[in-house]
Amino acid sequence: MTYSDAWLKTILTRTKRIAVVGVSMNPVRPSYYVARYLGLRGYQVIPVNPRHTGEVLFGQTVVGSLGEIEGGVDMVDIFRRSEAVPEIVDEALEAFPNLQTIWMQIGVEHAEAAAKAGARGIDVVQNRCPKIEYQRLFGELRQGGFATGVISSKL
Repeated sequence: MTYSDAWLKTILTRTKRIAVVGVSMNPVRPSYYVARYLGLRGYQVIPVNPRHTGEVLFGQTVVGSLGEIEGGVDMVDIFRRSEAVPEIVDEALEAFPNLQTIWMQIGVEHAEAAAKAGARGIDVVQNRCPKIEYQRLFGELRQGGFATGVISSKL
């Protein structure tokens, strides 16, 4: 899928609260470090994983489902297999009347669920990572594509 940089940047700029479905408590898992990174960039991250309901991650209580989240979210970021996407999208559409974005992580795609959300006016991103896109679009990627966190004063 092709998405314009301007469109992705608009999504990442307007988003304030993100439900991360399938987040892991294991710091070496991509869902953990992506959620952590987003939190460090000022997003309020709501961790969603039924295996860890009630535990605390990044200062937020892990919920078992989207329906347990109080208040709305702007984005649902999906770290689950593609076959799980329709159920997650249905739950998101029911739980959040003002949802703006469904974001499916790298390797996650589902055309029918994307079309269903799109028909409701929700922006859908598939097979992309918001961490990578944020780093790329907001100038955090350095030489070789690595986000080193080091900024040289000798340019």
